[in-house]
Amino acid sequence: MTRTEALELISLKVSNKNLIKHMLACEACMKKLAEYFGEDPERWGLVGLLHDLDYDETSNNPEKHALITCEILKDKGFSDEELNAIRAHAGHAERESKMASALYAVDPMTGLIVAATLMHPSRKLQNVDRDFVLRRYKEKNFARGANREQIAQCQKLGLSLEEFTQICLEAMKEITDELGL
Repeated sequence: MTRTEALELISLKVSNKNLIKHMLACEACMKKLAEYFGEDPERWGLVGLLHDLDYDETSNNPEKHALITCEILKDKGFSDEELNAIRAHAGHAERESKMASALYAVDPMTGLIVAATLMHPSRKLQNVDRDFVLRRYKEKNFARGANREQIAQCQKLGLSLEEFTQICLEAMKEITDELGL
């Protein structure tokens, strides 16, 4: 599947603009992590881009989240590793690969970075630095939906929280226009 085909699929299945921005942010982070680890950025990017494809459809039925996406993508030629990463981000499978562990940690990190940006005095992602995000990370009542334990799983990738935050922040800064930040 190409990125263009993925975006067409998103336009059919996802109506929430903020969810689409989240999916784009996850794509950017996954691509940047793939580059860091010497993996295929296009494959990793598509997994990040499509991981929440069924979110609108399953919002009232969270136990099906990611499973419907995997059924759709299985027919589109996605590998077992890619499908596992998507299932695992929603807790439906063990994280069996670096890709799966990366997506699991990236998913809430993008939300934390967006929330930190919106509380930054400039409200501009370009002005947010790693230390600003890390200070917000330490505030338990800030962006409660950004699961800190899940983000900390970046250590299973061999990355410190500081390194992981920097990689994701740089990735998201590359697409600030798409994110509206």
